[in-house]
Amino acid sequence: MIRSLKIPLSLVLFCATPILVLAQSAPLRLTLSDAIHRGLQSNLGVLVAETRVQEAASISERRQSLLLPRLQIQTPVALQSHSLRAMGISVPGLPLPDVVGPYSTYEVRAYADQPIVNLQALHTLRSARLSTASARSDYQDARDLVIHNVAALYLSAQAEFAEVIAAQSRVDTAEVLQKLAKHQRDAGVATGIDVLRAQVQLANEQQSLVQARNRAKSSLLVLARTIGMSPGTAIELADPLEFRPANAIAVESVLPAALAARPDYQSLLRQRSALDEQLKASHSRYLPKLDATGNYGGIGRTLNSIRATELAQISLTFTVFDRDRDGEEHQIQAQIRRLDRQINDAMLGVEQDLRQALLDIDSAAEEVSVAGVGLDLAQKEVDLAQLRFGQGVTNNIEVISAQDALSRAQQNQIVALTHHADARISLARALGNTEATYAEVLEGR
Repeated sequence: MIRSLKIPLSLVLFCATPILVLAQSAPLRLTLSDAIHRGLQSNLGVLVAETRVQEAASISERRQSLLLPRLQIQTPVALQSHSLRAMGISVPGLPLPDVVGPYSTYEVRAYADQPIVNLQALHTLRSARLSTASARSDYQDARDLVIHNVAALYLSAQAEFAEVIAAQSRVDTAEVLQKLAKHQRDAGVATGIDVLRAQVQLANEQQSLVQARNRAKSSLLVLARTIGMSPGTAIELADPLEFRPANAIAVESVLPAALAARPDYQSLLRQRSALDEQLKASHSRYLPKLDATGNYGGIGRTLNSIRATELAQISLTFTVFDRDRDGEEHQIQAQIRRLDRQINDAMLGVEQDLRQALLDIDSAAEEVSVAGVGLDLAQKEVDLAQLRFGQGVTNNIEVISAQDALSRAQQNQIVALTHHADARISLARALGNTEATYAEVLEGR
């Protein structure tokens, strides 16, 4: 039977005087959800990924502008002179000055152009939009990774505080047994060596408690730093380390959904589609382009002599020879082949992550069951050894041995619970869409 070990951190840990250092000025009760929320708001990787999405969206907007009309207005006022000789202007029999001017011109003119057919720009725009979608997937993957890391650090802190509770319970037991040894010696049932053994055991357990407390405090420092809080913030873990059964899952049934939900895998697919559009854009460099341009305005030697002029034209442009297109095509094809290999590897990786997480969950559940039985037996061994020593049947060597066995059993249960919780964290990551489903997978909601 699998035992559920609930550890009331706020009740047990922070009522002890040495631990009050962590709880000064009403410590912040931090749940796993709170820690994840804070981590998502402050993690540098998430913030950097967000700027990349904004950058990709800006590039897409610039690519779109190549297909939209452009309009500009110019109002040049020029004072100029020209060399007729340099321009090749001459009239036989009529002497002309070498230089004409200076003279002024005034002009106000609006210019407009609109691409009508430009397949290269169209495919470039589609590629940019797919790249933006890929950047959004990378952003979501960064958030999912933060959830995984914060959950792992929270779990590590839970395990360290569970060690503190176990160490404190062993100190309490050692103190009781030391008093019993002194009582037995005073009654003439035990010897001084029994008292000395009990004192040595108590000293060992007290040292283990000091070390466990230090590791627990250090785990809070790391967790606080990761979620953007001051390492000096007083934190109290609100969620206990406990066993939460996981639902049975068949890999074949969830693999398609996992592939569709994993942002790292989807990012590769969108990068692949973006390269397809880039390849089409490269092929379109030899296709004709149709553009409409025109201008309207006035020009004159003086403001009063400005006269309206205009121009409207449609241009059909053919590229006859462009050696760069071949090099570009080969470059894009090489990128496509590389991405195809990455996509195949990522697909296998998703399946491996799922199978490994489910395997670890099943194995850890068995660990928890076995550790629970071992803890019960070890506790009974301590009780029985203490009873035999109290009745004078044996010395306290049996008691010390039973205490050591209990310590190992407590460690085994904490490790088993940690393994199971860590496997559930890995499962949430493997299934994808971690931000939406972590509460259900990790917290059993």
